[in-house]
Amino acid sequence: MTATPSRALTVAVLGTTQTLSWGSSYYLPAILAAPMAAEFGLSRATIFGIFSGALLLTALLGPAAGRAIDTRGGRDVLAISNLIFAAGLLLMGLAPGPLVLGLAWAVVGVAMAMGLYDAAFATLAGLYGKEARNSITGITLIAGFASTVGWPATALMEAEWGWRGACFGWAALHVVLGLPLNRLLIPRAPPPEKAAAAAGGDGPAPRMRDMALLAFVLASAGFSAAALGAHLPGLLQAAGTTAAAAVAAGALLGPAQVGARILEFGFLRKVSPLVSARIAAAAHPVAVAVLLAGGAPMAAVFVLIHGAGNGMLTITRGTLPLALFGPVGYGRRQGIITAPARASQAFAPYFFGLLVDAYGAQSLWLTAALGMAALAALFLLRAQGRGGG
Repeated sequence: MTATPSRALTVAVLGTTQTLSWGSSYYLPAILAAPMAAEFGLSRATIFGIFSGALLLTALLGPAAGRAIDTRGGRDVLAISNLIFAAGLLLMGLAPGPLVLGLAWAVVGVAMAMGLYDAAFATLAGLYGKEARNSITGITLIAGFASTVGWPATALMEAEWGWRGACFGWAALHVVLGLPLNRLLIPRAPPPEKAAAAAGGDGPAPRMRDMALLAFVLASAGFSAAALGAHLPGLLQAAGTTAAAAVAAGALLGPAQVGARILEFGFLRKVSPLVSARIAAAAHPVAVAVLLAGGAPMAAVFVLIHGAGNGMLTITRGTLPLALFGPVGYGRRQGIITAPARASQAFAPYFFGLLVDAYGAQSLWLTAALGMAALAALFLLRAQGRGGG
């Protein structure tokens, strides 16, 4: 189905505001953890521990945020998230000590529950129902560059204004850019009754078994993505690459993710999301087998295969629940299904770091096993309607 101009504008707006929200929250500690820790006399691990607490809060609040989007539509919820992001970042920049810093990250955690991918996906499901798949893919294509934009922007602001000034800069962007875009350019969702009728009534009730299986799939994928996102260069060096080669191979992660999303938007758009999810889940175990069998010369191939699978899984996180359960009640259900994934992402960098320190590249057997288990779970699921997989 060809996107209308209004839908294309909505996708462009959400892609832009998602880039802002991810860049000013999830990708912030990578640049600011060191100067924050130095000023407060803490370790970087402590700063990341505080950030993990914010991610856990996000997991807990996800179902409530999704329910609000189901009821009121995503426009107002996303706009409010910009204000809460701004408040948390302002408080962070003003923090006199670790206690207030932790409180600031808690406020940002509330904003992440209301303003990251799951909220954007629920917004699109409310607007376009079962036809939201290509729109979901579109915003992930744009926001896939959040780290590419966010890390240099944070580093530049920190170099010019210090870490506190970087927080103030991101807070200002939420007020002057994110808030008006979300509030003024995202369409108002139809009333819940009308949306349910357009979707074909209340739809079949999702089985708890299927929700649990999908939650496991997303939690497994989230663990592996977060673990490798934090430790990829070190893992590659443990596999025998030089530091320079590890950095060069790691730089392929972003392009691989975006390339896979382009493939999903084009060639795979007519394929069931369940089939796409199975392909994506199989990618990481294959990548691990290639690296552990071939060693350092296969580092770039490992990153490309893993990155492609991870890029597709980000899309299926939004499209697969839509295919399995339909659009009615999508927001609340999405919050429940993705809560374990958010929690696993919070713990993954620390736990996997311990494994890497102890076992080096052999730690990848864990993430490969999780990938295979997720693939098996996906073969126990079946999407509604035609082409269910």
